[in-house]
Amino acid sequence: MVGVSDLAFQTFQVQCLAMKAGSALLVALLILASSLDVSQTARAQTSVPPFGLPFNSPPGPSTWLLSQLYGNTTSAYRYSTVWYSAGQGLHFGLDFAAPCGTEVVAIGDGVVAKVDAGEHGAGPHNLLIRHEDQGYVSLYGHLLERPHLNAGQRVRRGDVIGLTGDPDETCTSRPHLHLEVRSLNYQVAFNPVPLIDADWDNLTLVGQFAAGFQQDLRDPRHWQFMDDQPDVHFGGPLLNDYARPWPPEWRGLP
Repeated sequence: MVGVSDLAFQTFQVQCLAMKAGSALLVALLILASSLDVSQTARAQTSVPPFGLPFNSPPGPSTWLLSQLYGNTTSAYRYSTVWYSAGQGLHFGLDFAAPCGTEVVAIGDGVVAKVDAGEHGAGPHNLLIRHEDQGYVSLYGHLLERPHLNAGQRVRRGDVIGLTGDPDETCTSRPHLHLEVRSLNYQVAFNPVPLIDADWDNLTLVGQFAAGFQQDLRDPRHWQFMDDQPDVHFGGPLLNDYARPWPPEWRGLP
């Protein structure tokens, strides 16, 4: 028969073991929480987009506005066999409406690769910058004049590299900057949205992009968001040759 003193001693032992187990569990939970914090911090640090916007000035009616997103836009579909056939029928860059002469800046540190490279389009003037560390090339198109830079010249993020122009060279019809992010071999265009550190939700509140993305009624949710657009492989087949498009078929119409 267990005495009262023995029972009290055993109870004390159980309480000690429970306290030790509780302390061990608490320590384990603290370690786990700490590791999660570190992991989340690391992910936050690594998820910061590598590039910035191509303007130092804030957006606004008198400065610049986002006018067309990258990808399967309705405008790109409309001219998929006219202007965008080489880009698989998609708009393979971002368009920023801006008055002619608005200063354009480099979206990241890099080296000038090409100036006025007609083979890449986006006339009347363009500029390409290689960002070797990030593994991309940025292209700035429809510039007002030939940039005062030379191939091999280093630039820093935020440096003025050119002035916005108009592809029609009127500065009244559709003045804007066309910005692309390509692979280092120039053969693939990537969606710049996830690569540029910007408040895209607010930037898309105003602008001509409101026409939205072209739909395939057989799969109406496909490619309907600005951060869910396919890469463009130049020279590849059309990606939006839809049998049941919405808005309805209007390719090539003025």
